[in-house]
Amino acid sequence: MEETIGVTDVTDAAQIPQQRGDQLLDSAVRYAEERHWDVVPGTWLEAEEGVERCTCGDVACAAPGAHAAKNDWATQATGSAVAARRMWQKNPKASILLPTGRTFDAIDVPETAGFLALARMERMELTLGPVTNTPDRRLLFFVLPGAGAKIPDLVRKLGWAPSALDLIARGEGDYVAAPPTRMGAMGAVQWARRPTPANRWLPDAEELISPLAYACGREAAAARGRART
Repeated sequence: MEETIGVTDVTDAAQIPQQRGDQLLDSAVRYAEERHWDVVPGTWLEAEEGVERCTCGDVACAAPGAHAAKNDWATQATGSAVAARRMWQKNPKASILLPTGRTFDAIDVPETAGFLALARMERMELTLGPVTNTPDRRLLFFVLPGAGAKIPDLVRKLGWAPSALDLIARGEGDYVAAPPTRMGAMGAVQWARRPTPANRWLPDAEELISPLAYACGREAAAARGRART
């Protein structure tokens, strides 16, 4: 039986794992081998005068140690476990990036809205794929490719203007950082819902968009209310 891939459940989020090379290498190989996801190494963190900084050299990096290292990252991505092992053996501290628009897309929402939607989806017994929880307080729901093209119209049909919701579709030409990648001092990317044999088959964006849009709409309304007080 396939083993569950993951570093920690969301309930263990306070226990941030260190960015050890063996964890990153093993995880990258397993993503390619067991889930057939393409992987590509990104930037990483290096200690400089007692402070961990991103290898991109930008002291104001928005995602330190967790973004693409090269402009041609998309052509370097591989679905081969052998190639992934070779890449991370060469650079064991590199972050793990998963290109979107290939085997999956990701719907990226604020953490509060994401957990509200996740609870509602579970009550509705919807089919869910893996979900990541990032240190910058976002939840990313893995769905079938093509979400980027569908979501604006789906949101409009639900009565929302896409620009009014903090709901982002990550598809072709984009990527997501995968556990156990660390994002500077903020911590590590975690699994809110781990990849398991049960969620190998991903939902379509259309199946999840209603609870996600509803939760993001509530979040937007709450933010407007706070701004007026």
